[in-house]
Amino acid sequence: MTTTSAPDILGHALLAYHRGDAAAALTVHCNVADDEPLPAAYFFRTLLQMPDLERLALDESRGRVLDLGAGAGCHALELQSRGFAVKAVDVSAGAAQVMTERGVRTVARHDLFAPLPPTELPYDTVLLLMNGLGLTGTLGGLDRFLAHARTLLAPGGQILATSSDVRYLYEDEEGALVFNLNGPYYGEVEYSLSYEGRTGAAFPWLFVDAALLTDAAEAAGYTADFLGEDEDEQYLVRLQIS
Repeated sequence: MTTTSAPDILGHALLAYHRGDAAAALTVHCNVADDEPLPAAYFFRTLLQMPDLERLALDESRGRVLDLGAGAGCHALELQSRGFAVKAVDVSAGAAQVMTERGVRTVARHDLFAPLPPTELPYDTVLLLMNGLGLTGTLGGLDRFLAHARTLLAPGGQILATSSDVRYLYEDEEGALVFNLNGPYYGEVEYSLSYEGRTGAAFPWLFVDAALLTDAAEAAGYTADFLGEDEDEQYLVRLQIS
């Protein structure tokens, strides 16, 4: 019996753009929202093209940096240009290849729960940008990651992460919230990606509101310092072990 791995939809789109297809675009499918196009170019944006919260996160970075869910490496490359030592991580093989070809010096392919290699020093900054806390998948996954991140952080280290409150997706015409209070947390959603007629496996994604994140962080022994918020209910948070 042979098994085949799920197609690397993101990686194929990033490689296509990197190879010169400026129009390469993914389609994002979500169980609580309409399909949306996502141009591959978004993963290659320059510092000036980044939203303010991402630029703030880069400015707040310090020491050795671990960039989780690094995509095409736009944040890692910017930090490298500032003299930082950065390790960029993505689960996508295509993304890892693109980052290597673009000049990211240290690239690894695995998910955010992989243990730190025994020969590797912990990090002063762990980055989770582009709604990066979503990579934890669920509230349970968030708790698991916060416990795991203790093994990734050097003394005095920080996690800089973005997420959003998506309750607006559940507002009716009068602005009242409409969702099942006995169901899953409203910020636990499911995504899949399509590119050139192929669709990847569905995956969970977490959008966690600031109050719930504060509670989860405190329960895991962290302090949460919210550094900024934009008009789309997205925020940047610094988490440090208390």
